[in-house]
Amino acid sequence: MIKILANDGIDPIGKALLEQAGFVVDTETVPQDKLVEALQNYDAITVRSATQLRKETIDQCPNIKLIGRGGVGMDNIDVDYARSKGVSVVNTPAASSLSVAELVFAHLFTGVRFLQDSNRKMPVEGATKFNGLKKAYAKGVELRGKTIGIIGFGRIGRETATVALGLGMNVLAYDLHPFEGNLTLNLQGGIKVDIPIKTVSLDEVISNSDFFSLHTPFSDKPILGAEEFAKMKNGVGVVNCSRGGTIDEKALIAALDSGKLSFAGLDVFDNEPTPLAEILQHPKISLTPHIGAATNEAQERIGTELANLIIDHFTK
Repeated sequence: MIKILANDGIDPIGKALLEQAGFVVDTETVPQDKLVEALQNYDAITVRSATQLRKETIDQCPNIKLIGRGGVGMDNIDVDYARSKGVSVVNTPAASSLSVAELVFAHLFTGVRFLQDSNRKMPVEGATKFNGLKKAYAKGVELRGKTIGIIGFGRIGRETATVALGLGMNVLAYDLHPFEGNLTLNLQGGIKVDIPIKTVSLDEVISNSDFFSLHTPFSDKPILGAEEFAKMKNGVGVVNCSRGGTIDEKALIAALDSGKLSFAGLDVFDNEPTPLAEILQHPKISLTPHIGAATNEAQERIGTELANLIIDHFTK
């Protein structure tokens, strides 16, 4: 009987699918320092972003035949090494795209209307300084007609572009792998509209966008730092719902303080789970604790897709 440790949890629908197929699924989280010992009793493990599966762990758990990542990024797994040892590594790249894209726009709407600061100050000053706050937040802008620069044009980047196009925004996109094709807007009543789009250079995106959204994997060097901020228009907004480390946080703070950037929206951070205090306390930054895929709908899709991948692996 195949035993699976869903160490960072799995949606009940996915768990039910696995159990119906004859698998045993445990969902009690095992701390990282006790993981090797616990994994001796399992054939597979599923994780999200919290659990680390590095070379040392993989070497000490030769009985593990599959690692499943519920979500997109696999920075917490030594993927190539695991596969070199005969361990199958799977993820669910499409399941959370819409949820992440919608969070990008939650941050964008928050930034352009100063909600991150207003929500902090209204409970404290709303009864005594109402008119002052009204004046302070009176210069919001609309997203329609503005240009969003999307850096990283995989599934989530394209979903973000689709939402932007539906709002009437212009889209500039960059990716290491050039793209030229159509994005489909699915409207009410079954109406579908295909919109042609192709990627451009990173310099063009940086120089001509009003807002930015990052959708790239982790890299050794930040994609946006002081040099890139200097090339941007004055007063732009930046959102990062991809990976910590893709923005130079010190340079970001400097750009916000100087007014070069009007706001930032961050769902990911360099030092998770202990972000810099300067980031957490900055009045121009909208903050969420890495919840891009944390919707009921996305978790159902992730659980279902992950369960089917595991079933396929062990029954083929």
